[in-house]
Amino acid sequence: MIRLRHLALALAVAALSACSEGEEQPAAPPVRPVLSIVVERSARAEPTFAGSVEPRYSRDLAFRIAGRVVSRDVDVGDTVEAGELLASLDPQAQALSVRSLQGELAAAEAQAENARKTRDRQVALVQLNASPQAQLDSANQQLASAEAAVSSRRSALDKAKQELGYTRLLSETDGIVTSVAIEVGQVVEVGQAAITVAQADVREAAVDVPDEYVGSLGVGQPFRVSLQIDPRQEAAGKVREIAPRSDSATRTRRVLITLLDPPPSFRVGTTVDARLDSGSEGEMRLPETALLKAGDGAFVWVVDEAGPKVTRRPVTFEATDGGDIRVTSGLDAGMRVVTAGVNSLEEGQAVKIEQELVR
Repeated sequence: MIRLRHLALALAVAALSACSEGEEQPAAPPVRPVLSIVVERSARAEPTFAGSVEPRYSRDLAFRIAGRVVSRDVDVGDTVEAGELLASLDPQAQALSVRSLQGELAAAEAQAENARKTRDRQVALVQLNASPQAQLDSANQQLASAEAAVSSRRSALDKAKQELGYTRLLSETDGIVTSVAIEVGQVVEVGQAAITVAQADVREAAVDVPDEYVGSLGVGQPFRVSLQIDPRQEAAGKVREIAPRSDSATRTRRVLITLLDPPPSFRVGTTVDARLDSGSEGEMRLPETALLKAGDGAFVWVVDEAGPKVTRRPVTFEATDGGDIRVTSGLDAGMRVVTAGVNSLEEGQAVKIEQELVR
């Protein structure tokens, strides 16, 4: 009887010991095969706007007198320097006027010289009491009249010479001829636009931007501008001006982008493409299925490949078109992230990298 009691007690102790060992070592979660992706930064796709290289400053040059064009020395695209001759009017009438006034001035100066000598003689005679004061006064008046005539003729000659110079149209600055509106033999009026010269040292890209993008632009915003014929040719730029009104037909606004030290290939009139220069290192995108939403935020499962096991990591993101999310914080390039079955994983769970998602 005593033996039976001892046997029952031993069995009970063994059973309790077995239960205790089971509680101390719960079963580990099973190893889960997972789909994953290694996140990388990629260049953010920015909209591109077409346009052309334009001069920041240009001048419409015109003759200051009317006349007939006898020569035109430049064409569109020619490079000119300040003071270079662009076109000429027939100068015969102005040259004749100059020669005539030169003769009149010479005659007036001779008369003034005679009047001066007469006055000087009268001064000497009056001092000797050999001539009345009235004759000296008359000599002074004649001299003043002769000197006034000289001044008048000299002013007229200066004006005639100036008008003779106006028969020559000269460039006022170094630049490029962008427009020619006159031909040899044509009669032009005073102030009629003849030739346009653009300064080549300050250039800008003029692009037409759709209204839906204008709201995100501002003066001073950086752009990258490239040639359409050779996109490898690039220049940096900044927005200088945004048109206050859009074109009713195209629903676009003209945006002027000042080019910063553009290469020589950026000639006036060259077609270009302009795109926003975000200046960022790029963006990281994940499929929406990688996102785990919980009450306290949004997370992704990052795979520690040394285990391998998963760790929940908080992230911030932006939604995009096409079923992706743009991760704005929380991840570093090179991290491996689970892309499917995120709701059935646990913190620290061992995983098997079954397949990598290729993007």
